[in-house]
Amino acid sequence: MENKNDIKKEIKRYILEASLSEVKDVADDALIFENGLLDSMGLLFLIEFLGETFKVEVNDEELNPKNFESINNIVSFVNNKIAVKV
Repeated sequence: MENKNDIKKEIKRYILEASLSEVKDVADDALIFENGLLDSMGLLFLIEFLGETFKVEVNDEELNPKNFESINNIVSFVNNKIAVKV
């Protein structure tokens, strides 16, 4: 199982690669959608990435913008999902 720092690195790497803008780095608490890093299609691809990489399934009721608004929030969401599976 990956630790929180590994999860954060993977998510950050993915967001930077998938970003709609030419950013080289993003703060862990930066608002991903408000800053134009990802759009709604980007969210769908992010959810697919989370499922493939961390084996977590995002349910419809979990599609709350708070869960995906920043790297920190996504990491917390993934960690909570992994903790529930164990």
